[in-house]
Amino acid sequence: MAANATASGSESPGAVPAAGAARRGIAQSAPPEAYFVVSAIFHYLGPAFAVLLFARVDVLGVAWLRIASAALIFAVWRRPWRNVRGAWRLLLAWGAVLAVMNSTFYMAIDRLPLGTVAAIEFFPVIILAALGTRTVRNLAALALAVPGVYLLTDVALEGDALGVAFAFANAALFATYIVVSHRAAQRGDVPGIDLLGSAMLIAAVVATPIGAWAAVPAFTDPVAIAAGIGVGVSSSVIPYVTDQLAMARMARSTYALMVALLPAVATVIGVVVLAQLPSALEAVGVALVILGVAVHRDAEAH
Repeated sequence: MAANATASGSESPGAVPAAGAARRGIAQSAPPEAYFVVSAIFHYLGPAFAVLLFARVDVLGVAWLRIASAALIFAVWRRPWRNVRGAWRLLLAWGAVLAVMNSTFYMAIDRLPLGTVAAIEFFPVIILAALGTRTVRNLAALALAVPGVYLLTDVALEGDALGVAFAFANAALFATYIVVSHRAAQRGDVPGIDLLGSAMLIAAVVATPIGAWAAVPAFTDPVAIAAGIGVGVSSSVIPYVTDQLAMARMARSTYALMVALLPAVATVIGVVVLAQLPSALEAVGVALVILGVAVHRDAEAH
């Protein structure tokens, strides 16, 4: 990860690059799976903040607050516009995906249970994982993880038809997010987090005509503003940054398979935080997902 610090007058010319190299070394010392787990945890904390906001702000307004607050944080933290190096086509696609994906996700969870939306989200990701399967071992890993997710989510495609449509749109966009984000993380010439920051700024522009009007009531509500910033940090800053750190050293198919851990993480959080004991079938689902991820081997990792 490139350093953003500015050397003071008393620092030697090599001080800032040395500091940046040290931070990159620390980031690369952790296994990519650890970054994915952090992303998975915040994947569920973010919607919790968002649901609290739905009572104060329209759904599309919450999506806009999430994107706009994250864009502001990236702008201050990374100043990413200084370091794009001809990646505009990638950034435009990534920004559009982030804006529309977040909006359709909130429109879906406003109409359907979060578990149903999460299960639908996994459908196209299975295809990504299968496309990258090159060995019998990894095919077996996929065969273990998929039924595990089914047992955990118990998906039922019923209820609000528009909600189901939004959920499938979000699922397709989430798969696209994985493809585009992985491409950015693997570029090498520009830090993926800087590209992410630029994409988030573009997402804020795309999302403004979609949801800014719905966020107007929050501008005079300090609690709503604070919650909106919380949603941005927990849903679009921490998980997307850790996604970049994981994807930089993880094959796309491996990341796609590890998405199966999301409902398993949610179940574990329910046990630890909420004392919600899983059923026997849910416990089997957790075991199958964990076993599938453990069996998988990333032949493309570097």
